[in-house]
Amino acid sequence: MTLTKNDLRRHLSGQFNADLDAIIDRVQTMGQLVLDQLRDALGALERNDGELAVQVVARDTEVNRLELGLDEACRDMLVQRQPAAGDLRLVFAVIKVVMDIERMGDLAKRVAKAALKSAGTPQQRFGGAIASLGASVLSLSDKALAAFVAFDGVAAAAIKQEDRAIDEQCKEITAELQLFIAAQPGSTGGALQLIWAARSLERFGDHAKNVAEHIFYAVYGKEIRHMSDEERAQWLTVD
Repeated sequence: MTLTKNDLRRHLSGQFNADLDAIIDRVQTMGQLVLDQLRDALGALERNDGELAVQVVARDTEVNRLELGLDEACRDMLVQRQPAAGDLRLVFAVIKVVMDIERMGDLAKRVAKAALKSAGTPQQRFGGAIASLGASVLSLSDKALAAFVAFDGVAAAAIKQEDRAIDEQCKEITAELQLFIAAQPGSTGGALQLIWAARSLERFGDHAKNVAEHIFYAVYGKEIRHMSDEERAQWLTVD
């Protein structure tokens, strides 16, 4: 059974509808906060801005507060509305999305912490590559969050390929930094922080991909995680 927002208007109770809309708005707020965290963490890394990095770390408390509130709201919905079938599937998808967004916030914090420790030659040499990786991750994450808010299963299906490109970017940066460490062992500390930042960005993208997979399942009732490229391609043109 495929779900859209219009379908929800037809088969859910009015109060369930209102509760669900409120929860989705709050998830969107949480998602945007986490994306802003990552943008600021990348800015701190690029400009060696320790003050901004500290602010990113501090904002993680707000992300955690939003997660706890959404967990409670979803539990209340399950108990009070007792959704079934596709409705229940959707609520569980929201719960999983919230978990992934919280982890994305943790990873943005890790990038900010790396910014506090990575100043020096490695940052000057590899800062552009990290910035490019970060831009790719932000683009994917924006699309995943938009797919969630719109219940757009087609957009969600298209995201996995972008995540693969991010994985390759991360591998290339990590390999180059490892060669740099071998050639300039005196810069090991800063280079390791950039490796940590790159891997955190890659994991951030993985969780954004998870968000897309959750909404695909909510809309179509099918798992896209283990589909072949050919099977997934069939969903890219679904109306």
